[in-house]
Amino acid sequence: MKIDISTRQLRIIFIVINYGICQSFSEAYISVTDMESTVAPKFVSRGHLYKAIIGDTIILPCKVQDLGSYILLWRRGSSVLTAATLMITRDPRLKLVDGYNLQISDVKIQDAGDYVCQIGDQESKDQVHTLEILVPPTLRAVPETGQVTARKGSTVTLECKASGNPVPTIYWHKKDSFPTTSHLSESSTLVLERVERHHAGVYRCSADNGVRDPIYTDIELTVLSPPDITVEKNWVHAAEGCDINLVCIVHGDVNSEMLWYQNSFLLDATDRRSMHSKDDRYILSIKNFQSSDFGNYSCVADNALGRTKKYIEVSGRPGPAEFISPAYSNTLDRYNLTWTIESIPPLDEIKLLYRKLMMNDTYQHPGKWHDIILVPSLIRLDQTHFVMSYLIRKLDHNSVYEAMVQARNMYGWNEISDIHQFYTRGYEYNLDDLEYVMSSISSGNQTAITINACFKNLVLVYLLLKSYCLLGINLNHF
Repeated sequence: MKIDISTRQLRIIFIVINYGICQSFSEAYISVTDMESTVAPKFVSRGHLYKAIIGDTIILPCKVQDLGSYILLWRRGSSVLTAATLMITRDPRLKLVDGYNLQISDVKIQDAGDYVCQIGDQESKDQVHTLEILVPPTLRAVPETGQVTARKGSTVTLECKASGNPVPTIYWHKKDSFPTTSHLSESSTLVLERVERHHAGVYRCSADNGVRDPIYTDIELTVLSPPDITVEKNWVHAAEGCDINLVCIVHGDVNSEMLWYQNSFLLDATDRRSMHSKDDRYILSIKNFQSSDFGNYSCVADNALGRTKKYIEVSGRPGPAEFISPAYSNTLDRYNLTWTIESIPPLDEIKLLYRKLMMNDTYQHPGKWHDIILVPSLIRLDQTHFVMSYLIRKLDHNSVYEAMVQARNMYGWNEISDIHQFYTRGYEYNLDDLEYVMSSISSGNQTAITINACFKNLVLVYLLLKSYCLLGINLNHF
C-alpha cells in the first residue's frame, strides 16, 4: 500500500495521536506552531550499507536528538512504512524496536533496497540505509542424475549451475586424484577431450560465494571402451597334485563377460575347475593339478565395444634363475655365485655359463663362454623355491664377468636366466670393502623372492660358511 503524506497531513496525524479527535483544532494547531519554535532535531545515527543473509533478522537504526514533538517516519520509495509509532505497512515482519529502529524479520530477496528514516519537519531531513540481501549458493548438476556416460575418444562436457548473491565461484576437481591447490576448471563447465579409461571417475563441482559454507555436487563419468585386461602373472609354475589360481584383471568397464580357454578350447566348470570373480578380478581355480592341465590359457573379455584377450602359460618347468649374490667379490680370483629357482619338483641338472668381459674406456669385448654342468646341491627355501651356490675359481683379479644359469627338472629345461654381472677385486683391499660386500649381500637378497627372514639369514650363514670351507679357511682361527 502506497501513501503520499504532506507536511500538513503529518501535523494532522500528530494532532490525532496526541490530542484526540475531540480537541479544539485551533488549540491543537497553536500547539504545533509552538512546537516548531523548539530546537531543530538532528540524526545521531548515520546512513549505512547493511548486508543480511536471507532468512535472518536485520535492524536498521534511526536515532534522533531533540526530536521533540516532530514525527519520525520510515519509508521505502514512495511507500510509508511507519509514522511515529504507528505501523502503516501491513507486513507483519516489520516493527519498531528500541525507539524508532526498524526491524525486518525473515528477510527476503525483495527486501533489498533503500530505506529512508525521515523527520517530518519543514526541511524533511532524511537518513538513508541501503539493505543488500546475501543468498548462500545453490548448485545443480546437469544432468540432475549426476551420471554421464561417454565413449572412449569422445569429448565430454560436465556442467553444474550455481546461483546466489554474490555470484558464486565454481571449482572442479576429481575426487580420486591427489589433493592439490590447482583446479581442473573454474567455470560452470568442465570439458574433457579425447577421454580415456583413466578419465572415468567422480568429478566434484564446488560453489562458494563467502555466504555460509561452500556446497558441492558430484558427477560420475563412465567411459565406455573395449575391455582392458592385465594378468597377475603371465607364467605360472605348477606340478601334479598342486592347486593353482590364474588371475585376469579387467580395468574400466567391469560388466564385461569373461571366458576362459585352454589351448583355444573353451573351458567349463568341473569338479576340479571353477571360475569366479570379485570386483575386477576374474579367477580360474584348478585343484589337484593333472598333467593334462599344462598348456596355454587365455582369458577373453567381451563387451558391446569389442573383445580383448590375454595369455597365461602354465608349466611344470622351473622358473628362471634369480641371482641373490652381491656384485662384488671379496677375493682376487674367486666368486661365490648364488641364485634361487622356482620349482616344485626337485632339480635334476643345472647349467652354468660365465665369461670375462674385455673392456676399457673405448670398447667392450666379451670373452668365450665357460660351460659347466652342475649336479644340484640344493637348499629348499619354501615349497616352490630352491637356492644354490657355486664357487667359480681361477678368475682374473680386478675384472668384470658375466654369468647365466639354466635348470632342468622332470618337466624340462627352463628359460635361461638374465645375465648377472659381477666383479673381482684388485690388490687394494680394506675393511670398508668387506663392509660394502656384506651390505650388498643384504640388499641383494631383497631383490629375490620374499621368504621368512629368519630362515633366509640361516641360509646366508650356511652359504658363507660353505665359501670359507671351499677357500680352505680354518674356522678355528675365529
